[in-house]
Order: sequence, then structure tokens, then C-alpha cells
Amino acid sequence: MSPVVVLLLFAGLSEAAGRILPLVARRPGMSRTLVAGSLLAAGLVEGAVFALWPLTAWTLAELVLSSPPPGPGLAWTPGLVAPLVLAAVLAFPLLGPLLHLLLFVGVGAGLAAPLAAATGLGWWSAAGCVAVAGVGLGVAVETVRRLVVTISASRATESIA
Repeated sequence: MSPVVVLLLFAGLSEAAGRILPLVARRPGMSRTLVAGSLLAAGLVEGAVFALWPLTAWTLAELVLSSPPPGPGLAWTPGLVAPLVLAAVLAFPLLGPLLHLLLFVGVGAGLAAPLAAATGLGWWSAAGCVAVAGVGLGVAVETVRRLVVTISASRATESIA
């Protein structure tokens, strides 16, 4: 496994832990296998979303440009993904959501420079593509999370009744 994949999986697992562990604290009766399974599944999803961020930004940059840029596209490197791992570690709500958000902005700014160089866009345009991609992926994941919570809550109500 490449170091980038390992770092993305670790970032996804850490981000998922920051979201799932507060729920576990409020529900002490949850089984360990359910918690571990939820943590692993959510970590894989978060890692996949992180992996899609540069690809989505590249696709948006292609839409902005009149002619598609040559080259393989934008990809994570160990230097770019390391701050993302730090941001994911700080995803725990008690450690500061504002710092977490600032680190994600920093990671996005770090992605904007390689995107601008690869596509020929200005830095601000590239940063806009990275921001739109990040917000779009974040909204999509949050929508799926809320849908899963709604479905699981309705199933819990049906099983009790």
C-alpha cells in the first residue's frame, strides 16, 4: 500500500472516530462490534471522500477552462495529505471545530497551488475550484449521514413498537 493511501485511510478513520465516538458516549449500550463496524465503514467512506477531493477540483477546473488541461490531473502527495491527517485527528469535537476548519482551509490552499500550476488557472480560480469541490463533497457526505441517521432512527422506533 502506498503511503498516500495509508495516510488517507488514517485520516478517514480519524475523521469518522471524531463523529462516531461522541454518539457512542451518549449510547453506552452499543455493542463493540457495532461500534467497530460503524467506525470502519465510516472511515472508509471518509477516506474515499478525501481521495476524491483533488479529482473533483480537477474536474471543476476542466469545466472552467475552455480547453481541457493536458496532464494526468491532480493527485495527493504525502506532503499534501499530511496536513489533512492532522485536520482529521483534530476532528474530535472537544479539540476545536474552528481549528479543524482552519486546517481544512489550509489543506485546500495547499491543493490550490498544484492545481493552478497543472491547469494554468490563476491561484484564486484554482482555490475556488478546490473550495467548491470540498464544500460539495462535504454537503454530499453530510446529506448521506443525516439520511442514515433518519433511517436508523425509524428502524429503531419500529423494532421497539
